[in-house]
Amino acid sequence: MVRINLDNVNIMDARQAAEIWGLSEGYVRKRINQAPQKFPKGSIRKFGKQWVITTEGMEAITGKTDPRKIARKKKAEEAEK
Repeated sequence: MVRINLDNVNIMDARQAAEIWGLSEGYVRKRINQAPQKFPKGSIRKFGKQWVITTEGMEAITGKTDPRKIARKKKAEEAEK
């Protein structure tokens, strides 16, 4: 049995993902419904009515790096100064 750490920040629901990337929740759901093949294998899953998506999945469909990674990198660079 595969164990998944649901406390991992790289696993989020569609609403959280949309908020992090500055998109509408509808965008995420629409992309899942229209082009599920564009998501890397294992990066999306539906639990009941709730879609769960990984950071990898969001980066794949948006073409943008996780904004949290960019913020952490910027913060680390500022700390080095």
